Amino acid sequence: MLALIQRVSEASVSVDDATIARIGGGLLALVGVEPGDGQPQVARMATRLLGYRVFADDQGRMNRSLADTGGGLLLVSQFTLAADTRSGMRPGFSAAAPPQEAEPTFAALVAECRARHAGPVETGRFGAHMVVRLANDGPVTFLLRA
Repeated sequence: MLALIQRVSEASVSVDDATIARIGGGLLALVGVEPGDGQPQVARMATRLLGYRVFADDQGRMNRSLADTGGGLLLVSQFTLAADTRSGMRPGFSAAAPPQEAEPTFAALVAECRARHAGPVETGRFGAHMVVRLANDGPVTFLLRA
C-alpha cells in the first residue's frame, strides 16, 4: 500500500461537477492498493497517516502529526500510484490490485482512520473520475509505504 500525502490548507473532491468531500487544514492522501495488501497494511498505513509528523510545532519544526493537530484527512483511491514506470513511455498497471481487491482494502483503510481519528475523515468515490483540488501547504509532500 502506498500513500502520497500532501499537507494542505484545504482540499476537495468533485464528481460530476458536485463536491462530494472537503477538508480544511490537514492531509490529502492519494492511496494506491497493491496485490496482497490486507489488514496489516491497512493498520500500518492508518498509523502512519495519523502519526506522521509533518505539521509545525511552536519552533516551526515538523514535530506534530495529524493526530496532534486534529486536522482533516481526505483519502482518495488512486490506482495509478502503483504503476510501473521503469521502462517505456506508457505506465503498466500490473502492480496495482484489481478493483475487486482494492475497493474493500481501501474501504477498510477509511474505516480504520475514522475509528482512530477525532478529526474529519473524508473520501473520494472509488473508481469514479474525480477532480481533486488542493492548496498544498509548504509545499509538503511525502510518499509513504505500508
